[in-house]
Amino acid sequence: MVKMTQKQKDRIVKGVKKFQPILVKAKAADINESDTVTIITDMLSEIFGYDKYANITSEFSIKKTFCDLAIKLDDGKIPLLIECKAIGLALKDDFVRQATNYAADSGIDWVVLTNGACWRVYKVIFSKPIEKELVYEFDMTEINVKKESSLEMLYFLCIEAFAKSSKNTLEDLYSQKQVMNRYVIGQLIMSEDTAAFVRKQIKKIYPEIKPSVEEISDIIHNEILKREIVEGEDATEAHKKVQKLLKASAPKASKPKPVTESNEE
Repeated sequence: MVKMTQKQKDRIVKGVKKFQPILVKAKAADINESDTVTIITDMLSEIFGYDKYANITSEFSIKKTFCDLAIKLDDGKIPLLIECKAIGLALKDDFVRQATNYAADSGIDWVVLTNGACWRVYKVIFSKPIEKELVYEFDMTEINVKKESSLEMLYFLCIEAFAKSSKNTLEDLYSQKQVMNRYVIGQLIMSEDTAAFVRKQIKKIYPEIKPSVEEISDIIHNEILKREIVEGEDATEAHKKVQKLLKASAPKASKPKPVTESNEE
């Protein structure tokens, strides 16, 4: 659970309540991208806590090209780039490609794609080629400020979350989502340890039944889990990750003590 001060909660709640009707009206009027950016800038200030003049800039140049908006912290670091679109435009992953390349060129880990109402938060993956991963998204017009989970979702983009002392950062959220997803949990369910546990429970309830671990694993794999969980790129990556972590967490066999005259019988 994210720990927020009452002052931070009050700012977020007040800001969301103020901008929800503004966003609805702006979408109905189908305002252009420039006017949408103006609203987004105000939201960054009043909801997310950034100083409009010190922390938000449209003058961040990358290879002689300016990104829409960038967040600049008091220490000069830029942790986040923001790609803005007109509020009436449906967001697509392709829209964030240019911002992702900008971020990669500058060593920036996070990119947000937004039209004011919809917000998508991407992690930049520094691989070859450069990739991006959608970590989470939300619709500001549908945020329920009475739900703690909704406020937490907004908090991860607040200036406080980028503080050096913060224990609730986007990196923390990303690490959590790397584990808490259906592919990783699916792989854990398919592990030999899980099958062995199920076998033990079956033998306890039905002593006359003696299934093998392989039989139980086969049922879990083929009859319980959906194909999308056990097949495809996501499932393959999750399998590699789980196997690596299981291997790392396995107790290491202790080395046998050398035989000496003192311990020989």
